[in-house]
Amino acid sequence: MRDVGEKDQRVRLSRLALGALSGALAGFAALAVAELVAAGVRPQAGPVVAVGGASIDATPAGVKDWAVRNFGTDDKLVLQLGILGVLAVLALALGVLAVRFRRAGAAGVLLFGVVGAVAAVSRPDSTGPADALPSVVGAVAGALLLYVLVSRLTTAKPAPAPDPGTREAGEGAPTPEGWDRRGFVLVAASAAAASAVVGALGRSLNASRGQDAVSSRRNIVLPPPRSSAPPVPRRAGLRIPGISPFITANGDFYRVDTALVVPKVDATTWSLRVHGKGVRRPATYSFDDLLRRELIERDITLTCVSNEVGGPYVGNARWIGVPLRDLLAECGVKPPSRGGPADQLVARSVDGMTIGSPVEDLMDGRDAMLALGMNGEPLPFQHGFPVRMVVPGLYGFVSACKWIEDIELTTFDAYDPYWVKRGWARRAPIKTESRIDTPKPFARPAAGTVMIAGVAWAQHRGIDAVEVRVDDGPWRQARLADEDTQDTWRQWSIPWQATRGTHTLTVRARDRTGAVQTARRTRTIPDGASGRHSVVVTVD
Repeated sequence: MRDVGEKDQRVRLSRLALGALSGALAGFAALAVAELVAAGVRPQAGPVVAVGGASIDATPAGVKDWAVRNFGTDDKLVLQLGILGVLAVLALALGVLAVRFRRAGAAGVLLFGVVGAVAAVSRPDSTGPADALPSVVGAVAGALLLYVLVSRLTTAKPAPAPDPGTREAGEGAPTPEGWDRRGFVLVAASAAAASAVVGALGRSLNASRGQDAVSSRRNIVLPPPRSSAPPVPRRAGLRIPGISPFITANGDFYRVDTALVVPKVDATTWSLRVHGKGVRRPATYSFDDLLRRELIERDITLTCVSNEVGGPYVGNARWIGVPLRDLLAECGVKPPSRGGPADQLVARSVDGMTIGSPVEDLMDGRDAMLALGMNGEPLPFQHGFPVRMVVPGLYGFVSACKWIEDIELTTFDAYDPYWVKRGWARRAPIKTESRIDTPKPFARPAAGTVMIAGVAWAQHRGIDAVEVRVDDGPWRQARLADEDTQDTWRQWSIPWQATRGTHTLTVRARDRTGAVQTARRTRTIPDGASGRHSVVVTVD
């Protein structure tokens, strides 16, 4: 009797394990089918992307900031992997549940389809009820597969009468013998193979959906600007190993946004609408309309508000675009200082993002622009193709709208854009900051002359001085590289006679207003981090 009981226990455990496998296969099938259906709707309607986007929107600002700080530009990948991990665990659990309660397990899969559908249609960029189809169709496919697989695990022979607590006849504890092993293996293997094919086809079709956008970008020839950027001074870039290049290559430029799928917009069908409070002549512009306007070219350093002291989210590029002040004036917009009724410009992206900028700053003479090109080529997709905003002196969350398609003039009292609703500041001029690029933290340079070097920035004010301190010693003046413009960062360097031991190197900058970079440490929320960058090195 003991051997029979142990055998029964092993069979039950085996059946539960196969139930978990059934749940995993059902989840895989659901996601694969959803991927294929999303190819016919739009990639952003897929359940992982939709739920991921909703998760980002619901995440507290502090958690988002932590994710950017710890995962950098991989934060979106980490989020999607996390969602897939949670779905995998739930799929396994539903499979185990379905061994005893088939209908309940299948209903659980359908419930997750409903969650994905609701997330998809509630996204700011939703195109309507069709966005629910990928999640719904995928969930139905997954539920049916789970039901069929688990049915193969129940006995094919007459079973004892079901326990009164069982939810449906035939779903009581089945006898150890008689379940359809061959049928289960056949269905499971077929489902796995079919799901892999369907998923691969869906990914391929989703990738091909952006080909019109890729083609439109390839065919763009940026015209010569009316106002070219002045040549970069020969001594603006220092030839010191380890220092950041003066111009940041497009592929190395930081990217911080909420888009889980990079929008690929066809420039031939793109348009920009300008409207709202105080807009006397509302207008809509095509990409060709902007290309035909008089363009400007400028070197401008951008900084993300999520950049910690000494962090990597700052870069310098050469931008070409339409002066925003001229475009707004053409539409009859006046800044508040000249009697205009709107003090906030709300830029909307094709993915639903809203960015609010002070109208006064956009029209005060700085080189705010609708950028069409970056470092001599049309904007890369990840940096906002076909058009984005670039505003010197403002953090990106209040200025740098990528994939822009709508400009509305309003007031700060009337509307809170995306980041303001989540606790960030309405106005956010970039703070005076500096960073040590070399030596790196915990470096072990040899005793003797060591070059300390890095960058400093105070966009739209300019950097006038940089000082470095070793341990608690006096501040020493660093040598500044030549300035390109007040809107770009500035390189600096200072030789140090390094002695053996562990040392702390600290840097501070002074901008053109005379303000010295503060030593007071603050978080990035709500309007950017402050403090002085330090690195610890050990001299051998």
